[in-house]
Amino acid sequence: MAPVPNRRVCVYCASSTYDRRLLEIATEVGEAIARRGWSLVSGGGNVSMMGALAEAARAGGARTVGVIPEGLRVREVADTAADELVVVTTMRERKREMEERSDAFLTLPGGIGTMEEMFEMWTSASLGFHYKPVVLYDPIGFYRPLLDWVDGLAEAGLVKPEALECLVVREDLDAALDACGGRR
Repeated sequence: MAPVPNRRVCVYCASSTYDRRLLEIATEVGEAIARRGWSLVSGGGNVSMMGALAEAARAGGARTVGVIPEGLRVREVADTAADELVVVTTMRERKREMEERSDAFLTLPGGIGTMEEMFEMWTSASLGFHYKPVVLYDPIGFYRPLLDWVDGLAEAGLVKPEALECLVVREDLDAALDACGGRR
């Protein structure tokens, strides 16, 4: 199966870490998105993992779209090199804009903002508000404690099996991108 052309993948990741392993993950993802001929939709920052991701995608020839609230333009150092930088007023507008511009959602390691974005897309998919893939790429076990907690919620009957199925978890990058909608 050939890659889906012109796929627009929204990637959620950290904008505050400089951990070398995490920056390498972001760079690898950006390069892989470009190799598939896809576009990147991101939070519009040019620092930390977000910056490494966008720079690598662009270096490989991918189109990059950044969506950033006005209040974070300085804090996250807006990605002015993006092919398109969309400046919005609020975080809610940012998430809506990113969702509308994307065909799939891929989560990398990150903090509470990353988690909030992933959980919103996952919940929306489980409720049938969208039918776009929601993928968690976890090559180093970063999310194992979170996934164990979610499994405990499911065992307690608080998360339905069909909701669990709406989040695809992959440790291999090609498998994660395949789950986003196309083979390499």
